[in-house]
Amino acid sequence: MARSDAGTRTAIIMAAIRDRIARRLAAPGDRLPSIRSFAATMGVSATTVVEAYDRLAAEGLIRAQRGSGFYVSTTALAPLRLAETDTPRARAVDPFWVSRQSLDSEDAVPKPGCGWLPSDWMPNEALRQAIRSLARTDDGLLSYYGSTRGSLALRRLLLARFLDEDIQAAPDQLMLTSTGTQALDLICRFLLRPGDTVLIDDPCYFNFHALLKTHQVRLVGVPYTPTGPDMAAFESVLEDERPRLYITNSALHNPTGATLSSQAAHRVLNAAARYDMTIVEDDIFADFEPEPSMRLAALDGLNRVIRIGSFSKTLSASIRCGYIAARADWIDGLVDLQVATNFGGPSPVSVELITHVLMGGRYRKHMEDLRRKLVRARREVAERLQRLGIEPWLMPRGGFYLWCRLPGALDSTQLAQAALAKGVVLAPGNVFSLSQNAQHFMRFNVAHTLDPYVEQVLAELLGSAD
Repeated sequence: MARSDAGTRTAIIMAAIRDRIARRLAAPGDRLPSIRSFAATMGVSATTVVEAYDRLAAEGLIRAQRGSGFYVSTTALAPLRLAETDTPRARAVDPFWVSRQSLDSEDAVPKPGCGWLPSDWMPNEALRQAIRSLARTDDGLLSYYGSTRGSLALRRLLLARFLDEDIQAAPDQLMLTSTGTQALDLICRFLLRPGDTVLIDDPCYFNFHALLKTHQVRLVGVPYTPTGPDMAAFESVLEDERPRLYITNSALHNPTGATLSSQAAHRVLNAAARYDMTIVEDDIFADFEPEPSMRLAALDGLNRVIRIGSFSKTLSASIRCGYIAARADWIDGLVDLQVATNFGGPSPVSVELITHVLMGGRYRKHMEDLRRKLVRARREVAERLQRLGIEPWLMPRGGFYLWCRLPGALDSTQLAQAALAKGVVLAPGNVFSLSQNAQHFMRFNVAHTLDPYVEQVLAELLGSAD
Protein backbone atom coordinates (compact mmCIF):
# COMPACT_ATOMS: atom_id res chain seq x y z
CA MET A 1 0.00 0.00 0.00
CA ALA A 2 1.35 3.45 -0.84
CA ARG A 3 2.11 5.71 2.10
CA SER A 4 -0.41 8.33 0.89
CA ASP A 5 -3.18 5.68 0.66
CA ALA A 6 -2.39 4.44 4.17
CA GLY A 7 -2.51 8.01 5.49
CA THR A 8 -5.85 8.62 3.81
CA ARG A 9 -7.35 5.46 5.30
CA THR A 10 -6.07 6.37 8.74
CA ALA A 11 -7.67 9.81 8.37
CA ILE A 12 -10.97 8.18 7.36
CA ILE A 13 -10.94 5.99 10.48
CA MET A 14 -10.14 8.99 12.68
CA ALA A 15 -12.94 11.02 11.06
CA ALA A 16 -15.41 8.18 11.63
CA ILE A 17 -14.56 8.03 15.34
CA ARG A 18 -14.72 11.82 15.70
CA ASP A 19 -18.13 11.80 14.02
CA ARG A 20 -19.48 9.11 16.37
CA ILE A 21 -18.33 11.11 19.37
CA ALA A 22 -19.62 14.44 18.04
CA ARG A 23 -23.05 12.90 17.36
CA ARG A 24 -22.98 11.36 20.85
CA LEU A 25 -23.24 7.85 19.47
CA ALA A 26 -20.19 7.15 21.65
CA ALA A 27 -20.33 8.83 25.05
CA PRO A 28 -17.48 9.54 27.49
CA GLY A 29 -16.38 6.26 29.08
CA ASP A 30 -17.80 4.09 26.27
CA ARG A 31 -15.54 1.34 24.94
CA LEU A 32 -14.67 1.67 21.24
CA PRO A 33 -14.92 -1.33 18.91
CA SER A 34 -12.00 -3.75 19.10
CA ILE A 35 -9.22 -3.21 16.58
CA ARG A 36 -9.99 -6.44 14.77
CA SER A 37 -13.78 -5.90 14.55
CA PHE A 38 -13.49 -2.25 13.51
CA ALA A 39 -10.94 -3.13 10.85
CA ALA A 40 -13.38 -5.69 9.42
CA THR A 41 -16.27 -3.19 9.56
CA MET A 42 -14.30 -0.45 7.81
CA GLY A 43 -12.56 -2.76 5.33
CA VAL A 44 -9.04 -1.75 6.35
CA SER A 45 -6.09 -3.45 7.98
CA ALA A 46 -5.73 -3.79 11.75
CA THR A 47 -2.55 -1.72 11.47
CA THR A 48 -4.54 1.21 10.05
CA VAL A 49 -7.00 1.09 12.97
CA VAL A 50 -4.12 0.89 15.48
CA GLU A 51 -2.53 3.99 13.96
CA ALA A 52 -5.83 5.88 13.98
CA TYR A 53 -6.53 4.94 17.61
CA ASP A 54 -3.00 5.91 18.64
CA ARG A 55 -3.32 9.33 17.00
CA LEU A 56 -6.71 9.98 18.62
CA ALA A 57 -5.28 8.95 21.99
CA ALA A 58 -2.41 11.40 21.47
CA GLU A 59 -5.01 14.13 20.84
CA GLY A 60 -6.76 13.21 24.10
CA LEU A 61 -10.02 12.28 22.37
CA ILE A 62 -9.76 8.61 23.41
CA ARG A 63 -7.65 6.75 25.94
CA ALA A 64 -6.04 3.31 25.98
CA GLN A 65 -6.63 0.95 28.88
CA ARG A 66 -4.09 -1.86 29.07
CA GLY A 67 -5.64 -5.26 28.41
CA SER A 68 -9.09 -3.82 27.83
CA GLY A 69 -9.04 -1.62 24.72
CA PHE A 70 -9.74 1.99 23.84
CA TYR A 71 -12.35 4.23 25.50
CA VAL A 72 -13.84 7.65 24.78
CA SER A 73 -12.11 10.22 26.98
CA THR A 74 -14.17 11.88 29.70
CA THR A 75 -13.11 15.24 28.24
CA ALA A 76 -13.99 14.35 24.64
CA LEU A 77 -17.24 16.26 24.37
CA ALA A 78 -17.77 19.98 24.53
CA PRO A 79 -20.96 21.05 26.31
CA LEU A 80 -24.02 20.55 24.13
CA ARG A 81 -25.28 23.81 22.66
CA LEU A 82 -28.84 23.19 21.59
CA ALA A 83 -28.93 26.10 19.21
CA GLU A 84 -26.17 24.38 17.20
CA THR A 85 -27.72 20.91 16.98
CA ASP A 86 -29.81 21.80 13.96
CA THR A 87 -29.70 24.13 11.00
CA PRO A 88 -29.36 27.64 12.47
CA ARG A 89 -32.61 29.58 12.44
CA ALA A 90 -33.61 33.06 13.42
CA ARG A 91 -33.62 33.37 17.20
CA ALA A 92 -37.20 34.68 17.11
CA VAL A 93 -38.53 31.29 16.01
CA ASP A 94 -36.40 29.34 18.47
CA PRO A 95 -38.45 27.73 21.30
CA PHE A 96 -35.91 29.02 23.82
CA TRP A 97 -36.61 32.58 22.71
CA VAL A 98 -40.29 32.31 23.66
CA SER A 99 -39.51 30.51 26.92
CA ARG A 100 -36.89 33.04 27.95
CA GLN A 101 -39.08 36.05 27.18
CA SER A 102 -42.02 34.53 29.08
CA LEU A 103 -40.01 33.37 32.10
CA ASP A 104 -37.64 36.32 32.47
CA SER A 105 -39.92 39.31 31.87
CA GLU A 106 -41.48 41.17 34.77
CA ASP A 107 -44.84 40.02 36.12
CA ALA A 108 -46.47 43.24 34.87
CA VAL A 109 -45.50 42.51 31.25
CA PRO A 110 -48.49 41.05 29.32
CA LYS A 111 -47.67 37.52 28.11
CA PRO A 112 -50.28 36.25 25.64
CA GLY A 113 -47.61 33.83 24.42
CA CYS A 114 -46.95 32.13 27.76
CA GLY A 115 -48.19 28.70 28.87
CA TRP A 116 -49.71 29.38 32.29
CA LEU A 117 -52.66 31.16 33.84
CA PRO A 118 -52.56 34.46 35.78
CA SER A 119 -51.71 34.05 39.45
CA ASP A 120 -55.07 35.43 40.59
CA TRP A 121 -56.82 32.62 38.65
CA MET A 122 -55.07 29.94 40.73
CA PRO A 123 -56.25 28.32 44.03
CA ASN A 124 -53.93 30.41 46.19
CA GLU A 125 -56.00 30.24 49.37
CA ALA A 126 -56.20 26.45 49.17
CA LEU A 127 -52.42 26.37 48.74
CA ARG A 128 -51.89 28.70 51.70
CA GLN A 129 -54.07 26.45 53.82
CA ALA A 130 -52.00 23.45 52.69
CA ILE A 131 -48.80 25.30 53.61
CA ARG A 132 -50.13 26.08 57.08
CA SER A 133 -51.00 22.41 57.51
CA LEU A 134 -47.54 21.41 56.28
CA ALA A 135 -45.92 23.55 58.99
CA ARG A 136 -47.37 21.18 61.60
CA THR A 137 -46.18 17.98 59.94
CA ASP A 138 -43.39 15.57 60.95
CA ASP A 139 -39.80 16.78 60.65
CA GLY A 140 -38.99 13.93 58.27
CA LEU A 141 -41.22 15.37 55.56
CA LEU A 142 -39.25 18.60 55.68
CA SER A 143 -35.85 16.93 55.76
CA TYR A 144 -35.77 13.66 53.82
CA TYR A 145 -35.60 12.63 50.18
CA GLY A 146 -38.77 11.49 48.45
CA SER A 147 -39.42 7.78 47.93
CA THR A 148 -38.49 6.28 44.58
CA ARG A 149 -42.07 6.01 43.24
CA GLY A 150 -43.45 9.01 45.10
CA SER A 151 -46.19 9.33 47.71
CA LEU A 152 -48.64 6.42 47.75
CA ALA A 153 -51.41 8.79 48.87
CA LEU A 154 -51.05 10.99 45.78
CA ARG A 155 -50.68 7.97 43.50
CA ARG A 156 -53.95 6.55 44.85
CA LEU A 157 -55.69 9.85 44.20
CA LEU A 158 -54.39 9.81 40.62
CA LEU A 159 -55.48 6.21 40.06
CA ALA A 160 -58.99 7.10 41.21
CA ARG A 161 -59.05 10.06 38.81
CA PHE A 162 -57.87 7.80 35.98
CA LEU A 163 -60.99 5.65 36.49
CA ASP A 164 -63.15 8.65 35.55
CA GLU A 165 -61.45 8.49 32.13
CA ASP A 166 -61.79 4.67 31.89
CA ILE A 167 -58.06 4.19 32.42
CA GLN A 168 -57.46 1.05 34.47
CA ALA A 169 -54.09 1.13 36.23
CA ALA A 170 -52.54 -0.61 39.23
CA PRO A 171 -50.28 1.10 41.81
CA ASP A 172 -47.19 -0.52 40.26
CA GLN A 173 -48.02 1.17 36.93
CA LEU A 174 -47.66 4.70 38.29
CA MET A 175 -44.73 6.79 39.50
CA LEU A 176 -44.33 10.44 40.43
CA THR A 177 -41.64 12.68 38.94
CA SER A 178 -40.30 16.12 39.76
CA THR A 179 -42.08 17.73 36.78
CA GLY A 180 -44.01 16.81 33.66
CA THR A 181 -40.97 17.74 31.59
CA GLN A 182 -38.82 15.39 33.67
CA ALA A 183 -41.37 12.64 33.05
CA LEU A 184 -40.86 12.99 29.30
CA ASP A 185 -37.10 13.28 29.69
CA LEU A 186 -36.97 10.01 31.67
CA ILE A 187 -39.03 8.23 29.01
CA CYS A 188 -36.70 9.49 26.28
CA ARG A 189 -33.65 8.34 28.25
CA PHE A 190 -35.31 4.96 28.81
CA LEU A 191 -36.57 4.23 25.30
CA LEU A 192 -34.47 6.24 22.85
CA ARG A 193 -30.93 6.15 21.54
CA PRO A 194 -29.16 8.84 19.47
CA GLY A 195 -30.28 8.58 15.87
CA ASP A 196 -33.72 7.08 16.63
CA THR A 197 -36.68 8.63 14.85
CA VAL A 198 -39.43 10.33 16.87
CA LEU A 199 -42.78 11.41 15.42
CA ILE A 200 -44.39 14.65 16.61
CA ASP A 201 -47.42 16.64 15.55
CA ASP A 202 -46.94 19.65 13.31
CA PRO A 203 -47.60 21.98 15.06
CA CYS A 204 -46.95 20.75 18.60
CA TYR A 205 -45.79 22.05 21.99
CA PHE A 206 -42.51 23.79 21.31
CA ASN A 207 -40.66 22.31 24.27
CA PHE A 208 -41.07 18.85 22.71
CA HIS A 209 -38.69 20.12 20.01
CA ALA A 210 -36.24 21.52 22.54
CA LEU A 211 -36.20 18.47 24.79
CA LEU A 212 -35.91 15.93 21.99
CA LYS A 213 -32.89 17.76 20.56
CA THR A 214 -31.01 17.05 23.76
CA HIS A 215 -31.46 13.33 23.06
CA GLN A 216 -29.93 13.62 19.57
CA VAL A 217 -32.90 11.98 17.85
CA ARG A 218 -34.31 12.57 14.39
CA LEU A 219 -37.64 14.42 14.40
CA VAL A 220 -40.38 13.78 11.85
CA GLY A 221 -43.64 15.76 11.82
CA VAL A 222 -47.19 14.87 10.81
CA PRO A 223 -49.80 17.58 10.04
CA TYR A 224 -52.41 18.01 12.76
CA THR A 225 -56.10 18.44 11.93
CA PRO A 226 -59.13 19.42 14.07
CA THR A 227 -59.72 15.70 14.82
CA GLY A 228 -56.15 14.52 15.31
CA PRO A 229 -53.15 13.75 13.10
CA ASP A 230 -53.68 13.58 9.34
CA MET A 231 -54.12 9.82 9.23
CA ALA A 232 -53.00 9.30 5.63
CA ALA A 233 -49.77 11.17 6.40
CA PHE A 234 -49.46 9.44 9.79
CA GLU A 235 -49.62 5.93 8.32
CA SER A 236 -47.29 6.88 5.48
CA VAL A 237 -44.68 8.22 7.94
CA LEU A 238 -44.87 5.05 10.02
CA GLU A 239 -44.32 2.89 6.96
CA ASP A 240 -41.45 4.99 5.57
CA GLU A 241 -39.68 6.17 8.75
CA ARG A 242 -40.50 3.51 11.39
CA PRO A 243 -40.41 5.98 14.32
CA ARG A 244 -39.63 4.59 17.76
CA LEU A 245 -41.90 7.03 19.58
CA TYR A 246 -44.91 9.31 18.94
CA ILE A 247 -45.52 12.20 21.37
CA THR A 248 -48.88 13.97 21.36
CA ASN A 249 -51.70 15.64 23.33
CA SER A 250 -54.98 13.77 22.78
CA ALA A 251 -57.17 16.30 24.57
CA LEU A 252 -56.96 20.07 24.07
CA HIS A 253 -53.91 19.73 21.87
CA ASN A 254 -51.18 22.31 22.33
CA PRO A 255 -51.15 24.70 20.46
CA THR A 256 -54.27 24.06 18.35
CA GLY A 257 -56.84 23.22 21.07
CA ALA A 258 -58.10 20.28 18.96
CA THR A 259 -59.39 17.03 20.46
CA LEU A 260 -58.63 13.57 19.09
CA SER A 261 -61.70 11.89 17.60
CA SER A 262 -62.70 8.32 18.38
CA GLN A 263 -62.10 7.20 14.79
CA ALA A 264 -58.63 8.79 14.68
CA ALA A 265 -57.72 7.30 18.07
CA HIS A 266 -58.46 3.76 16.88
CA ARG A 267 -56.49 4.27 13.68
CA VAL A 268 -53.52 5.71 15.59
CA LEU A 269 -53.40 2.70 17.91
CA ASN A 270 -53.82 0.18 15.09
CA ALA A 271 -50.99 1.80 13.14
CA ALA A 272 -48.78 1.95 16.24
CA ALA A 273 -49.32 -1.79 16.86
CA ARG A 274 -48.62 -2.62 13.22
CA TYR A 275 -45.29 -0.78 13.22
CA ASP A 276 -44.31 -1.46 16.87
CA MET A 277 -44.32 2.20 17.91
CA THR A 278 -44.72 3.48 21.48
CA ILE A 279 -46.97 6.49 22.16
CA VAL A 280 -46.49 9.13 24.85
CA GLU A 281 -49.82 10.80 25.62
CA ASP A 282 -49.23 14.08 27.45
CA ASP A 283 -52.48 14.80 29.30
CA ILE A 284 -51.51 17.96 31.13
CA PHE A 285 -54.74 19.69 30.03
CA ALA A 286 -57.10 16.82 30.94
CA ASP A 287 -58.85 18.67 33.80
CA PHE A 288 -59.73 21.61 31.54
CA GLU A 289 -62.13 19.49 29.45
CA PRO A 290 -65.85 19.97 30.20
CA GLU A 291 -66.14 16.17 30.03
CA PRO A 292 -63.48 13.54 29.27
CA SER A 293 -62.85 12.77 25.60
CA MET A 294 -61.26 9.74 23.98
CA ARG A 295 -57.96 8.66 25.55
CA LEU A 296 -55.36 6.52 23.82
CA ALA A 297 -54.27 5.22 27.25
CA ALA A 298 -57.81 4.02 27.97
CA LEU A 299 -58.19 2.25 24.63
CA ASP A 300 -54.76 0.69 24.86
CA GLY A 301 -54.73 -0.25 28.53
CA LEU A 302 -51.25 1.25 29.08
CA ASN A 303 -49.62 -1.39 26.91
CA ARG A 304 -47.82 0.64 24.25
CA VAL A 305 -49.23 4.00 25.42
CA ILE A 306 -47.50 5.91 28.23
CA ARG A 307 -49.49 8.64 29.94
CA ILE A 308 -47.76 11.63 31.51
CA GLY A 309 -49.04 14.76 33.21
CA SER A 310 -48.49 17.33 35.94
CA PHE A 311 -50.27 19.96 38.03
CA SER A 312 -48.48 23.08 36.81
CA LYS A 313 -51.39 24.32 34.70
CA THR A 314 -54.17 23.69 37.23
CA LEU A 315 -52.58 24.22 40.67
CA SER A 316 -49.18 25.89 40.58
CA ALA A 317 -46.13 26.12 38.34
CA SER A 318 -44.12 26.83 41.49
CA ILE A 319 -45.04 23.62 43.35
CA ARG A 320 -43.80 21.06 40.86
CA CYS A 321 -44.78 17.41 40.46
CA GLY A 322 -45.42 15.18 37.43
CA TYR A 323 -46.28 11.55 36.87
CA ILE A 324 -45.85 8.61 34.49
CA ALA A 325 -48.39 5.81 34.02
CA ALA A 326 -47.12 2.86 31.98
CA ARG A 327 -46.47 -0.88 31.94
CA ALA A 328 -45.29 -2.14 35.33
CA ASP A 329 -41.99 -3.46 33.96
CA TRP A 330 -41.28 -0.10 32.32
CA ILE A 331 -42.10 1.74 35.55
CA ASP A 332 -39.50 -0.43 37.31
CA GLY A 333 -36.86 0.66 34.82
CA LEU A 334 -37.96 4.31 34.93
CA VAL A 335 -37.82 4.31 38.73
CA ASP A 336 -34.20 3.13 38.62
CA LEU A 337 -33.42 5.81 36.05
CA GLN A 338 -35.00 8.49 38.23
CA VAL A 339 -32.88 7.33 41.17
CA ALA A 340 -29.77 7.57 38.99
CA THR A 341 -30.58 11.07 37.71
CA ASN A 342 -32.58 12.61 40.55
CA PHE A 343 -31.91 10.37 43.58
CA GLY A 344 -35.53 9.64 44.35
CA GLY A 345 -38.89 11.04 43.40
CA PRO A 346 -40.24 14.59 43.59
CA SER A 347 -39.96 16.86 46.62
CA PRO A 348 -42.08 15.44 49.48
CA VAL A 349 -43.03 19.01 50.35
CA SER A 350 -44.48 19.65 46.88
CA VAL A 351 -46.23 16.28 46.88
CA GLU A 352 -47.78 16.88 50.29
CA LEU A 353 -49.10 20.31 49.25
CA ILE A 354 -50.63 18.93 46.05
CA THR A 355 -52.15 15.96 47.88
CA HIS A 356 -53.71 18.25 50.48
CA VAL A 357 -55.42 20.38 47.82
CA LEU A 358 -56.60 17.42 45.72
CA MET A 359 -58.09 15.62 48.72
CA GLY A 360 -60.42 18.46 49.58
CA GLY A 361 -63.44 19.73 47.66
CA ARG A 362 -61.68 22.99 46.87
CA TYR A 363 -59.88 21.60 43.84
CA ARG A 364 -63.09 20.41 42.18
CA LYS A 365 -64.72 23.82 42.80
CA HIS A 366 -61.58 25.59 41.56
CA MET A 367 -61.62 23.66 38.28
CA GLU A 368 -65.35 24.28 37.77
CA ASP A 369 -64.79 28.01 38.29
CA LEU A 370 -61.74 27.94 36.04
CA ARG A 371 -63.60 26.23 33.19
CA ARG A 372 -66.41 28.83 33.42
CA LYS A 373 -63.89 31.68 33.34
CA LEU A 374 -62.15 30.19 30.35
CA VAL A 375 -65.39 29.75 28.40
CA ARG A 376 -66.02 33.49 28.78
CA ALA A 377 -62.40 34.38 28.06
CA ARG A 378 -62.21 32.28 24.88
CA ARG A 379 -65.40 33.86 23.56
CA GLU A 380 -64.36 37.42 24.41
CA VAL A 381 -60.79 37.09 23.11
CA ALA A 382 -61.96 35.41 19.90
CA GLU A 383 -64.30 38.35 19.26
CA ARG A 384 -61.55 40.89 19.96
CA LEU A 385 -59.11 39.12 17.67
CA GLN A 386 -61.66 38.72 14.89
CA ARG A 387 -62.27 42.46 14.94
CA LEU A 388 -58.56 42.79 14.12
CA GLY A 389 -58.79 40.25 11.31
CA ILE A 390 -57.18 37.45 13.38
CA GLU A 391 -59.20 34.24 12.94
CA PRO A 392 -59.19 31.26 15.35
CA TRP A 393 -58.38 27.99 13.57
CA LEU A 394 -61.12 26.39 15.69
CA MET A 395 -62.96 27.05 18.97
CA PRO A 396 -61.62 24.50 21.49
CA ARG A 397 -63.83 22.56 23.89
CA GLY A 398 -61.76 23.84 26.79
CA GLY A 399 -58.33 25.04 27.85
CA PHE A 400 -56.76 28.45 27.44
CA TYR A 401 -55.21 28.50 23.97
CA LEU A 402 -56.47 29.87 20.65
CA TRP A 403 -54.47 28.94 17.55
CA CYS A 404 -55.10 31.79 15.13
CA ARG A 405 -54.36 32.77 11.56
CA LEU A 406 -53.09 36.31 11.05
CA PRO A 407 -54.61 38.51 8.32
CA GLY A 408 -53.12 38.58 4.85
CA ALA A 409 -49.54 37.45 4.52
CA LEU A 410 -48.44 38.86 7.88
CA ASP A 411 -45.49 36.99 9.38
CA SER A 412 -46.03 36.06 13.04
CA THR A 413 -42.32 36.16 13.86
CA GLN A 414 -42.05 39.77 12.73
CA LEU A 415 -45.21 40.60 14.66
CA ALA A 416 -43.81 38.96 17.82
CA GLN A 417 -40.56 40.92 17.53
CA ALA A 418 -42.43 44.19 17.10
CA ALA A 419 -44.76 43.39 20.02
CA LEU A 420 -41.81 42.59 22.29
CA ALA A 421 -40.42 46.06 21.60
CA LYS A 422 -43.71 47.40 22.99
CA GLY A 423 -43.61 45.15 26.05
CA VAL A 424 -45.88 42.27 24.96
CA VAL A 425 -44.68 38.65 24.72
CA LEU A 426 -46.25 36.65 21.87
CA ALA A 427 -45.72 33.08 20.62
CA PRO A 428 -45.22 32.99 16.82
CA GLY A 429 -46.44 29.97 14.88
CA ASN A 430 -43.15 28.60 13.60
CA VAL A 431 -41.97 28.02 17.16
CA PHE A 432 -44.45 25.12 17.19
CA SER A 433 -43.88 23.87 13.65
CA LEU A 434 -41.16 21.40 12.65
CA SER A 435 -41.81 22.09 8.97
CA GLN A 436 -41.72 25.87 9.55
CA ASN A 437 -44.96 26.34 7.63
CA ALA A 438 -46.92 28.10 10.40
CA GLN A 439 -45.47 31.55 9.79
CA HIS A 440 -48.96 33.06 9.50
CA PHE A 441 -50.21 31.59 12.80
CA MET A 442 -49.96 32.73 16.40
CA ARG A 443 -50.89 30.99 19.67
CA PHE A 444 -52.78 33.18 22.14
CA ASN A 445 -53.27 32.43 25.84
CA VAL A 446 -56.78 33.82 26.29
CA ALA A 447 -56.40 34.59 30.00
CA HIS A 448 -53.47 36.90 29.31
CA THR A 449 -54.92 38.30 26.08
CA LEU A 450 -57.78 39.87 28.06
CA ASP A 451 -55.38 42.67 29.01
CA PRO A 452 -56.61 45.76 27.04
CA TYR A 453 -53.02 46.76 26.32
CA VAL A 454 -52.56 43.58 24.26
CA GLU A 455 -55.44 44.52 21.96
CA GLN A 456 -54.07 48.06 21.70
CA VAL A 457 -50.60 46.86 20.68
CA LEU A 458 -51.99 44.34 18.18
CA ALA A 459 -54.24 47.01 16.64
CA GLU A 460 -51.29 49.41 16.29
CA LEU A 461 -49.02 46.80 14.73
CA LEU A 462 -51.65 45.40 12.37
CA GLY A 463 -52.63 48.94 11.36
CA SER A 464 -49.06 49.82 10.54
CA ALA A 465 -48.71 46.64 8.48
CA ASP A 466 -51.59 47.58 6.13
